[in-house]
Amino acid sequence: MASQGIPATYSYAGRVDNPRPQPLPVRVGGFGGVDGLSRYLRAHAITHVVDATHPFAAQMSRNAIAACRDAGVPLMALNRPAWVAQEGDRWQHVPDIDGAVAALSGPAQRIFLAVGRMHLEDFAAQPQHRYLLRLVDEPGALPMPNCEVVVSRGPFSESNDRALMQRHGIELVVSKNAGGSGARAKLDAARALGVPVLMIDRPALPQRHELTSVTQVLDWLAHSGVNLGV
Repeated sequence: MASQGIPATYSYAGRVDNPRPQPLPVRVGGFGGVDGLSRYLRAHAITHVVDATHPFAAQMSRNAIAACRDAGVPLMALNRPAWVAQEGDRWQHVPDIDGAVAALSGPAQRIFLAVGRMHLEDFAAQPQHRYLLRLVDEPGALPMPNCEVVVSRGPFSESNDRALMQRHGIELVVSKNAGGSGARAKLDAARALGVPVLMIDRPALPQRHELTSVTQVLDWLAHSGVNLGV
């Protein structure tokens, strides 16, 4: 958008301590629910909204759908396709975080828990496992008694993730079905090593318009009356 001269504001949720700099004006933090987002859209004369949030940021996406409907603002979701199991994958699907926690009842394992720091407290209910956590920022106190932390920011490579999993003796990978290429290396590595994956399916959202590439979104904006070079 910046390179095409589209006037826009980039909104961060504020969950990462040091977000990557952007070539657009940036705001950080929530809006205050549907009503707060509706007020923001009107106050800033927003003409289009692109929901490019994480596929598991369900509440923000639901709020965007409702607020855009209320404010009469066109909404398009940039939604990367979900991962699909390939030959050689050993996936067990669960519907949500609670399902994943329940599925970990049983004997202790070495688990690569790739779900982000927001849900670590949930998995503390299964303290018998040794967890490998890969986080974007250095964590504070951790709820699990037996875990190791790797601080790293993607995209990741299959060879590096394979080496990481071998080094830690990983027996199970727990992953959200985030889709895209930046984080799928762990799935490729698990396939290569014969390691099973506990795959958390995406949350259901109300009906909305979706596209799957940045180019498609830019085309949508161009055909929706957005002026370039402003």
